[in-house]
Amino acid sequence: MDVVVLDRPEDVADHVAALISRLVERDPRLVIGVATGGTPLPAYRALARGSVDLSGVRLVALDEYVGLPPGHPASYAAYVEREIAGPWGVPAAQVVVPQGSGDDVERRIAELGGVDVQLLGIGRNGHLAFNEPGSAMDSRARVVALSESTRQDNAAPFGGAAVPTHAVTQGIGTLLEARGLVLLATGVAKADAVAAALTGPVSPDCPASAVQRHPRVTVVLDRPAASALAGRGLLEGASSQRVHHPQL
Repeated sequence: MDVVVLDRPEDVADHVAALISRLVERDPRLVIGVATGGTPLPAYRALARGSVDLSGVRLVALDEYVGLPPGHPASYAAYVEREIAGPWGVPAAQVVVPQGSGDDVERRIAELGGVDVQLLGIGRNGHLAFNEPGSAMDSRARVVALSESTRQDNAAPFGGAAVPTHAVTQGIGTLLEARGLVLLATGVAKADAVAAALTGPVSPDCPASAVQRHPRVTVVLDRPAASALAGRGLLEGASSQRVHHPQL
């Protein structure tokens, strides 16, 4: 595991953007698993401002709410189009968003030959994608019930309307099949979850702890998100270099 700790959220975004840019330069048809939400958004925007042609990449979203009408602005399909595919110039035919029972996204990933690099955030309760605590470490794409804390954390895009109670998500077992993982987190609110995921036991109690089982993981944190790692033996070898991702 390569742990990179940087001063500011902007530095995290720039670092992740540089990592993805280098991978796309090597393979313009890269399959990128994209997390949604606020944490990765600055990285997506940094990539859109860059000079690398991203139009050939294939995008696979982590999850989607159940029950939203097509085109709902708070849907993750809309997020991916608005914040990633559109600004990057990626055609809709190269975008996969989970739907239905989850079987379709499993099939589509297989047809693409697997995900090359999977971007991941982490929830305050340690959830990974929408795999809430209690999810099996070998789980596959499926419909899940969302915890109250997750629904609260995702309320802003709904503007006061009710957040859906269920979502379809890639499973932990699905995510671990990606060839490389990039986990990013910013802010002190994520510090305890980050520490549990990276240094605690691998357990369904903290779904993000599953990243410890993957052979090629880069973790990019700002200092507040890394604050609970002090004294746990993981920061001694951590890098502060802007572009340092030998495992990918």
